[in-house]
Amino acid sequence: MTFASLRRALRNTYRAVLRNETPQAAAALSYYSLFSVFPGLILLSELLRHLPVKDFFADVLVAVGRVAPPGTMPMVYAVLRDILGNNSGAWLSLGTLGTLWIISSAFDELIEALDAAYGVEDSRPFWKTRILAVALSALTTFFLLCGIAMLIVGPLAGQWLAARLSLSEEFLRLWPYLHWVLAAVFVMLAVEAIYYLAPQVKHSFLSTLPGAALSVVGWIGLSHLLTIYFHYFANYNRTYGTLGGVMALMTWLYWGYFILLAGCELNAELARERDAAKGAASGELQRRRRTSERAA
Repeated sequence: MTFASLRRALRNTYRAVLRNETPQAAAALSYYSLFSVFPGLILLSELLRHLPVKDFFADVLVAVGRVAPPGTMPMVYAVLRDILGNNSGAWLSLGTLGTLWIISSAFDELIEALDAAYGVEDSRPFWKTRILAVALSALTTFFLLCGIAMLIVGPLAGQWLAARLSLSEEFLRLWPYLHWVLAAVFVMLAVEAIYYLAPQVKHSFLSTLPGAALSVVGWIGLSHLLTIYFHYFANYNRTYGTLGGVMALMTWLYWGYFILLAGCELNAELARERDAAKGAASGELQRRRRTSERAA
């Protein structure tokens, strides 16, 4: 792909974001996600409680708190403490189906937004898209948990590998950076799963990499910028009181989804540029064949 086509794709991505009402879609997704965050965390805590790793769920919350905006985690801890302090086993048995429905609703809305980015009408039946939404939620949660686990056990894992495999000192010096790269790769795989499986289009796994890279890098940078903004410029607790954590979480989710949808718009425009280039090359080849046939 030439630089001119890349620049044209970026310009068309900006126009597509406005044309497809991406800010409105991001707002709807953040609304759905806000209702699914706490049920999802409660269900996740019950599932992780059966793992042999002690206090893994608490470590997961600590890792999430590193990127979440200030003021949100105390609210999350308070809600989880109140709910999990009761009979959580009964909640798990009675509320699992409702939780899966809420979470799948967020991913179902995401599927619709990604179809709009590619300009296609989803002809799949309702039950199939709902099953796909549940599968995507499970798959992305798995990849994100792998990335978080890499951050939690990364330093110890490097020492364990060096001792078992007799690796060099250079490996130990590179491992603190390498385990961050591996964590980012798992996050990239989570985004790739959404980009590749959600829209009803035929594309290759590698063709969605540009948008996934944009989403991951943009989300990491956005999290740091929002942390600075909430810490130094905006005091949501002073403005909204006890709802300050909810507003900060909504803002974080909104911009995260906006970047995710913008990455999909970029993939769609790059796909259109590749199709246009293939069409032009095919037309040029046919023109040369006709010219050679006339000359013969």
